[in-house]
Formats: sequence, structure tokens, C-alpha cells
Amino acid sequence: MPTILDKIVAVKNEEIAALRAKTSEQELRSQLADAPPVRGFFASLAAEGPIKLIAEVKKASPSKGVIREEFEPVEIARTYEAHGATCLSVLTDESFFQGSLSYLTAIRGAVQLPVLRKDFLLEPIQLVETRLAGADAVLLIAECLDDTQLRRMHDETIRLGMTPLVEVYDPENLPRVLDAGCRLIGVNNRDLKTFRVDLAHTVRMREQIPADRLVVGESGIHSRDDVQRLADAGVNALLVGEHLMASPDIGTAVDALLGG
Repeated sequence: MPTILDKIVAVKNEEIAALRAKTSEQELRSQLADAPPVRGFFASLAAEGPIKLIAEVKKASPSKGVIREEFEPVEIARTYEAHGATCLSVLTDESFFQGSLSYLTAIRGAVQLPVLRKDFLLEPIQLVETRLAGADAVLLIAECLDDTQLRRMHDETIRLGMTPLVEVYDPENLPRVLDAGCRLIGVNNRDLKTFRVDLAHTVRMREQIPADRLVVGESGIHSRDDVQRLADAGVNALLVGEHLMASPDIGTAVDALLGG
């Protein structure tokens, strides 16, 4: 029986085919000189200081449905920036998360923080499209990519000047993530096959990841205690979307997570 992830990947392949029918990768690459300068996503997360927050702009999810009815992407991003987020993540998948690549472009023009495109990226043409939209980083999901795809997408992201945040859930996939040379590794506490969440998953995985790699804890983070637990385990950053987006006052919710 197909999992949620299987369904998402199938739709994404259809979207890639539609993109190729509309334009070529070569044509998109010819426009790269006009893309905005890349901001330092990795450097921002690697800077000295307390655990960093990647705050996510996200309207909906397959498991929760619509998370925030009053959804103003640019205003949400500005609030995140004003309350101390280090970087931003923008959900751009339309079919399952009600996102849009246009949200990322609008946000990139309205804030100074580095911005990551969070989507299900499978082919280099999507990376070129992402850079043209103004992204500084991309999410690559190990569970969606075989060894060849992972290395190709990781290396092409770097060639385009962006930072690859490589997400992993299954511990069995960690060795190939490390072998691909990934320096920024996200550990998803949510099993993308069942959507069950376990915060301790990042803590356990951190022990298996070399100390010279930056680690981002993703999903299931709801309180200052959760943040402190990850920080104490040596996690460098956290990516939080659902909790912040569901909060009546987003700025107050960010302050509470960061201890402000």
C-alpha cells in the first residue's frame, strides 16, 4: 500500500514533467545571472551562540490540514525576523501543503534572513528553478533520493551557491548521507511514512553523527524544554513550523522557544 511519501513523490514527478514541458533546464540556467545574491544560510547556523531557529512559513500539512487560516506569508516572515529567528524555511509544495514558490520569492524580497525552500526536490531542474526564485538553501530528503540522486542533488546545490540541508529519518540512511559529504544534516522526528513524531529521535541520531557536522532537529518541537533538550544533546539548530503557525501570537511563540 503506498505511503503518504510515495504519493507525494508521484505527484512531484508529474510536476517535474510539467515544468520540463514548459521550459528547459538550459533555458532556466541562462537566467541565473539575474538571480539575487546568495545569503549565508550555513554560516548563519554555524555562528557562535545559542541554538539557532529556522522558522517555517507553512499553511497546511497532510496530517493536520490547514494550520493557519489567516495566512500572510510576508508578514509571518517579518515577525519571525523581528523576534530573533536565524533563518527562514518556506513550504512551497502546493498539492499537499498549500504552499507556493511565489511565497518564497516575496519573502526573500521582504526580509534580510537567509531563506530555505522546503519541498520534495528530486531533479536538478528544480534546483535551478529554486535559485532563480531567490532561495539560499534547499531541503533534500534522503528517503526520497537514492545514492546517485542524493550526491547529484547535493553537489549541484553547492555548485549553484546554495546550502543543502539534507534531511534523514531512518538511521539506515545516515551512512550514505555522511558518505555524500553532507555538512548540514536535518533529523526529522516525524516518520514521513506514518507521520508519527518522536522528539527523542534527534537526540539518538545526534550521537551517531560526527561532531563536525551541523545538526538540525525537525518536527515535534513545542516548548522551551524541547529546545533545551536538543541543545543539551549537541543539536545546533531547530526547524519549527507547525507549532509557530498554530500559535495565536507568532512573535510571542518564537520568544518562548528562544527563551526571550
